[in-house]
Amino acid sequence: MHGTFTPWVVCLSVALAAIVCHTALLLANRISKPDLPRRRTWLVAGTFAIGIGLWSAHFLALLALRFSVAATFRLPALLFAIAASIATAFVVLKGVRAHAQPWPRRISIAALVAMGCSLTQLLNLASLSVAPHTYLSDHGSWIGFSLAFVFCISAIQSLRTKPTPANRYGKAVSSLLMASAMVASSFASLSAMRFDTTLSARGILIDTHWFALALGMFAIGLTALTLLTVIYDAYLSRHVRDRDEALSRANASAQYAARHDALTGLPNRLALVDAAEHAIQESRRHGDAFALMVLNVDRLKSINDSLGHQAGDEMLCEIARRLRGVLRRHDVLARLAGDEFTILARELNSTRDAESILHKIGDALQTPIAVGAIEVHASLSIGVSMYPSDGDSFDVLVRRAHTATRIAKETARGGFRFFTADMTHATDDRLALETELRQALENGGLVLHYQPKVDIGTGRVRSAEALIRWRHPKRGLVAPNVFIPVAEETGLIMPIGEWVIREACKQVRRWLDSGMPPLRVSVNLSAKQFRNADLAAIVRSALDDAQLQPGYLELELTESAVMHDPEKSALALQQLSTMGVHISIDDFGTGYSSLSYLRRFPLDKLKIDRSFVRDLMQNPDDVSIVRAIISLAHSLRLRVVAEGVETADQLNFLTELGCDQYQGFYCSPAVPPDDFVALLQRIRAGKTEYTEADMLRTQSRLSAFTPAR
Repeated sequence: MHGTFTPWVVCLSVALAAIVCHTALLLANRISKPDLPRRRTWLVAGTFAIGIGLWSAHFLALLALRFSVAATFRLPALLFAIAASIATAFVVLKGVRAHAQPWPRRISIAALVAMGCSLTQLLNLASLSVAPHTYLSDHGSWIGFSLAFVFCISAIQSLRTKPTPANRYGKAVSSLLMASAMVASSFASLSAMRFDTTLSARGILIDTHWFALALGMFAIGLTALTLLTVIYDAYLSRHVRDRDEALSRANASAQYAARHDALTGLPNRLALVDAAEHAIQESRRHGDAFALMVLNVDRLKSINDSLGHQAGDEMLCEIARRLRGVLRRHDVLARLAGDEFTILARELNSTRDAESILHKIGDALQTPIAVGAIEVHASLSIGVSMYPSDGDSFDVLVRRAHTATRIAKETARGGFRFFTADMTHATDDRLALETELRQALENGGLVLHYQPKVDIGTGRVRSAEALIRWRHPKRGLVAPNVFIPVAEETGLIMPIGEWVIREACKQVRRWLDSGMPPLRVSVNLSAKQFRNADLAAIVRSALDDAQLQPGYLELELTESAVMHDPEKSALALQQLSTMGVHISIDDFGTGYSSLSYLRRFPLDKLKIDRSFVRDLMQNPDDVSIVRAIISLAHSLRLRVVAEGVETADQLNFLTELGCDQYQGFYCSPAVPPDDFVALLQRIRAGKTEYTEADMLRTQSRLSAFTPAR
């Protein structure tokens, strides 16, 4: 070889080779991704950009050589060199992947790339025209090809799918090795060239220094632009991928939340329906059975009210954990409501298999559950329906399991019941009763009957109790003990209770307008009514609508309703008593009154439960209880009313004990309003009537605060 090298051009050539190779590997990795948008556009544009960069690096190596005469170049050979470089770039982008490849493929790709690099530089050399004759050494060409091949194999081998501490710089090493292949092939070819510089040949005259600088800057700029585009596209793709992954996780979380209970993590109704439908298909295919069990947690409301909802949640989570522990792998445990779990027990042969699971559940709940600082004994009332004997769809099975659960709660709290056909009739009758009760409330099918309360000392009637009846078109007169439980369960007790208060006030107004002497009417309040925050407003509205003073109305509450939350009850009672309404405790002695709270409540009367009066003449214990109640009431300046008096002996005994009033069949059962007027006229015949002032007088300690009306 004749001539010397320009150092800065050599460095520019090597730097360009490194940049081009690194960009080529990054772009090849991008193009290899199957989800890359516009892959063909990337391949075409990248092939031309990398191809121009490869040719420029080779050509700069040639321009680094300084001759004793001006160098000229033949354009056709340069164009062929550029074409060879572009083909080499296509092989790199299409063939090189950042993952393990079979050895035959690696060898073939390395050979093609080495051949392309060598051919590009040979064509560049062929374009050089500095003498009539130029000689190329075959020995040098093979050395260039061999070096390029070795470096290419090493570059491909250094690529890995996942970076590790040992190969975290794999792409950088591969880029340097690939650049080394280009540089080796270029300078090996240059070293193999022999020519005579005595004559110059025709061609394009190039100022090598300025052209090298311009070509280097152009090639580096083009490659850098390609590199930045690849990096920016990878950045955008990563953000799109991260966004898609976040969206996918959010969707998965939403789907999980839609099918699982937030508190226990158990499947919810939606997931249970799918599991049940799958179980039905499997059971039809294999001919086996499965059980659907509805488990109702007993006394959960009491625990929530006394210990707080957090304690109730802790108990539910512990129950769920224990239930999961006794179930089999293919059974499904779900939570459908606040106090309700459901079990889908699959692959059963008979009800005995279901009973075995039920006994395991009972055993799992024998150990008390620690809730806060106390231990709670949890129990479950369980109803079971069997497929296919009790139904062939999820809706039918779960409805019948609920029916069995309700029977279990009513007859064997803490036990279990299997669904039977006779339960269907009771359920259908109950549902029909609920529907007809709603219609009766809307259409005036409910009526009030009145039972007098008689003063034992004088025989006069100061007040009466309003008792609801249902005049059914087919069933006749329905007693409260039949439909009131249905009203309590369905929530109808609230509108029914309000109707009773308003109707009783209206009836008193009608009696007063007809000229009947003053009479107070008492109305029973359910526990739900008493806990209603709008109770005082409803009572005030009913009195105002009837243009009635509050003293004409008496409200009767049970001990359990008042003692549910004594502090709130005291405030509610004070509000009603200050208004002027009379308050009495119904069925006294059957609940759990605290004497300290009883002393604080603004009460007027205590009513002795009929269960104590019924056996008064035969049971000494009942005598002691009645005597104690009367003594307690009088010590608190309260009047006492005895319920259920049916005989003269009972009345005489109550008179001896000092009871103030009585009501019961001995005087009269509850009768319609018109019959009550006639009854009252007979009772009051020959007796001095109460004045309105007598009737309005209250025993409550808050009577002094009652505003005058």
